[in-house]
Amino acid sequence: MTTQQKRKIARPMMALLTLAFSMVLLFTGCSKDDLTPSQQPKTFVLVHGAFQGGYAWQFVKAQLEASGQKVIVVDLPGHGKDQTPPATITLKSYRDRIVSAISGVNGKVILVAHSAGGSAITAVADSVPERIEKMVYIAAAIPTNGQSLYDITSMDTNSQLSAAIVPSADGITGSIPDDKVFSLFCQDGTEEVRRLLIANNRPEPTIPQLEKIVLKNSQATSVIPKYYVHTTLDRVATLDLQKKVAAAAGIKNVYTLNSGHCPFLSMPDKVTAILLQVIK
Repeated sequence: MTTQQKRKIARPMMALLTLAFSMVLLFTGCSKDDLTPSQQPKTFVLVHGAFQGGYAWQFVKAQLEASGQKVIVVDLPGHGKDQTPPATITLKSYRDRIVSAISGVNGKVILVAHSAGGSAITAVADSVPERIEKMVYIAAAIPTNGQSLYDITSMDTNSQLSAAIVPSADGITGSIPDDKVFSLFCQDGTEEVRRLLIANNRPEPTIPQLEKIVLKNSQATSVIPKYYVHTTLDRVATLDLQKKVAAAAGIKNVYTLNSGHCPFLSMPDKVTAILLQVIK
């Protein structure tokens, strides 16, 4: 065999060996840390609204975790299992509880809030904008500087919430009777959801709703991508109010669910799908 013939045979052999070696490196050298940012799991921080607690996120939490995401569910002071005296609770208390939850996370978080929780995460973003990757408001309040949650809800003349609230004698809390909580918050939910809402029904602290928010970092927070989820059958925060709130906040990324006030309870799969879409 001539030297030229040997070279013709050797060239394709070397090419095959090079390809094989490259494939070995590809499949053995790729670790979890080598994944692109879009492939890395995100950390969702889920914040409940008024008259509820972290329990309300249990179905969405399970679905997000099943998809490979990380989830932190916050019980705001005076809600869920937290026993902070209502007279001591302020909007700052809410903000600080969420900031504390975020502090243990490496990297930025996806901050999600429902209803009155929107005021709390707005305060959080103003406090630690560098820790927030994106914000998602679900039928939520988004106060502007100097505005209170009460200022926002007072604009909703068609809401059924205020008529259902029974204030305490000292005015520190307000309650909703058990026989009204389901039809008000999640009329499109199951019997399981009805029992869940009644079992966890607690008086709502009043002070944080009346406090006017003070925002100091509007320039930093304005660049955080924000999303809004409308709930068309809402009896607590009507669709008209939701649209006004989202428009005032300049939010262009909008989703719509044909649900009552708590879609994470009545259609958690759809809420999860939206949250996963947000991080793509």
